[in-house]
Amino acid sequence: MTTTEHTELIRRFADDFTALQDAVLARMNGICDPETAAALEHASLTGPVLLVLAHADVLARGAVRCAELSARQSPERLRQLRAHAYRVRRARSQAETLYKEQRARQLAGRTRQPDPLELRVARTASPTAFAEALRRELGDRGLPDGTPQAPESDLTRWAWERNAAGGELPEPVRELRDCDDDTFVQALLRDAREEENPHLPHDAVCERWSRHARTALAWGRYAIGRAERDVLACRPSARHARLDTLEDAYQDAAVLAARSREAQLRTTELYDRMRACMAKGTFAELLAQCRASALVRFADAEPEVWHRVCELTAAHRANCPEQAEGCPRCHRALAAAWPAGPAEDGEGGRSTATLPVDGDRYAMLADLPDTTAVAVADAALGDDSAVCGYGWAAEDGSTGYGDSLASSSGEAEVIGICAAALGLLERHEEAPVVVLCDSTEAVEAANTALRAGDPAAAHRTLLFPESRHLMGRLLHHRDRVQVRWLKGHIGHDLNETADAFARLALRRATGRIPPAAARKEETRILRAVGSGGGFLPAAA
Repeated sequence: MTTTEHTELIRRFADDFTALQDAVLARMNGICDPETAAALEHASLTGPVLLVLAHADVLARGAVRCAELSARQSPERLRQLRAHAYRVRRARSQAETLYKEQRARQLAGRTRQPDPLELRVARTASPTAFAEALRRELGDRGLPDGTPQAPESDLTRWAWERNAAGGELPEPVRELRDCDDDTFVQALLRDAREEENPHLPHDAVCERWSRHARTALAWGRYAIGRAERDVLACRPSARHARLDTLEDAYQDAAVLAARSREAQLRTTELYDRMRACMAKGTFAELLAQCRASALVRFADAEPEVWHRVCELTAAHRANCPEQAEGCPRCHRALAAAWPAGPAEDGEGGRSTATLPVDGDRYAMLADLPDTTAVAVADAALGDDSAVCGYGWAAEDGSTGYGDSLASSSGEAEVIGICAAALGLLERHEEAPVVVLCDSTEAVEAANTALRAGDPAAAHRTLLFPESRHLMGRLLHHRDRVQVRWLKGHIGHDLNETADAFARLALRRATGRIPPAAARKEETRILRAVGSGGGFLPAAA
């Protein structure tokens, strides 16, 4: 193949998603011709290959799931589909590894003259003081606050916008930039289900696209969950028509997965250009001047630290083999020559916080009255579908489990918390109720909603209507309910029981355990905990 033909093939793959996916899958299956295989190795296709494999991965798992639910697929065909899904997942993992390696080489190749050693040592040894000196210097120059190294900083934004100013934004781009979050997510869903939106990759909105792509993908999983429930509600012999709807949901989710990965790649590329903008030309000169002036301010404000910095750097340069290159990696070791202050950790002025350690592995309940009803809740979430299972077990011997739909493990845990609390409230009409959960996200979300008296206060976790409905029911009793964190899987009997029920509920909801076997498993769990509790119906 000539160089021109090779280049044309690469260009074709870059422009034609279907052709690229066919070629990638052919290579995966060992039936790819040498010319195509060579073209796929081109560095410019590393990102596009990730997208087609993200798409193919969801489709392959969807084909397996539809075959599992169909009465028409033979065991041999199901085995073939599972083998194909495994190969696609492995190819996707390999492509991700290749992308990371290529990215690491690109970053390693971007060398710039390091800041003076004294500045780097001072900034590392006393980050808070240096940051304040830089902030004052930027303020006196009329520049925005921020750290130049971070693409998210105000200073970087200021420089990028001045450099990239190129006239009025197109109207569709302005609409995407200015609409509310719900409208933007709806635009992402239309992009996947109806017609690709060519304006999403624009610099003005691609970061927003990346932030909300996961939410759109969650709604894709929600559609899969609802379709899966409809299929399971039918007899196997009558499922064919509803399996079409499930296949369509997987098709949409596959597009959402590919577009989500594309949004991440586009945003990474934007950040690279932003960093490049700050590292050259007038902006780089301006930043160098600001940092040099900030160092003078730092020396005036911290004379003892500055004197120590000068002593260390002078002694170090006498023997450092990297002196000619500006000692690019030496500042951290030098800064470690004296301990950081009480409010700094030597890596940016942030203290290291740890979760409190409870004296009692059953959580701190000593402050509660003896009449308090206590339960532990847990949840389990599937891979592709939004179907989740939850379970709970209480000190009074009552238990419950069921299934619902959740966008994340945190939302599934909140559903379990609400189900447990509502179950105890019904059994204990006057007593206060405490629910323990090992998910910090769920505990925080539940308490946020309880304090505000509004499920919308925890909207970042409570995405789907099922969880918001349950939380709305619980808010009628919020003066009697507390939610607390419990460290999970440390031998807590109720926690282990709740976890077992959650996993059973997920298997039951997805049809992966026959009803008779589910009843036996329920009996086994109850016998293990020594409880004769009943069954709580599904949340939704």
